[in-house]
Amino acid sequence: MRLVILGGPGAGKGTQANWISDHLQIPCIATGEILRTAITNQTVLGKKAKHYVQTGELVPDEIMIEFIRQRLLQPDVEPGWLLDGYPRTAFQAEELDFLLEDLQQRLDWAIYLKVPHSTLKSRSLQRSRKDDTPEIIQRRIELFEQRTVPILEYYSFRNRLLEIDGNQTAQQVQQDILKVLS
Repeated sequence: MRLVILGGPGAGKGTQANWISDHLQIPCIATGEILRTAITNQTVLGKKAKHYVQTGELVPDEIMIEFIRQRLLQPDVEPGWLLDGYPRTAFQAEELDFLLEDLQQRLDWAIYLKVPHSTLKSRSLQRSRKDDTPEIIQRRIELFEQRTVPILEYYSFRNRLLEIDGNQTAQQVQQDILKVLS
């Protein structure tokens, strides 16, 4: 199965992505992790992405799609995969479809964890990371709304969107995901 997981900051994407990955026995491809590893190992792509990551900017689409291409060519993803953190825009979703077509693969589902803004804020504040200030969290939620609505429309139009109520316990969300995937 080939999946992407979408949701705002604090929606529980990481928790659910790890659970789905374990449950389906497919690798979870977390783009943040790929970027950090490439930068640490000073790969060619890592060097190209370093400045963007260090300044908090989005890594340009052409660099990101190449990271995804390289990862999807690895042998461990043959039975399937789950992308966490990509795509983030409708353009990236379309680019991913072009890449998958080129690799003779197809995305099965985009799983969207729908969570109210108030819950996203409180969950993000509870994480108490250094960069999780109320202002930064609010900005992340605004950016998420601007970018994600077009992605949801993109996948909905292609009948590949699964909307899950993410405003429940992690176990309830897992049960809902299981129901729609089986």
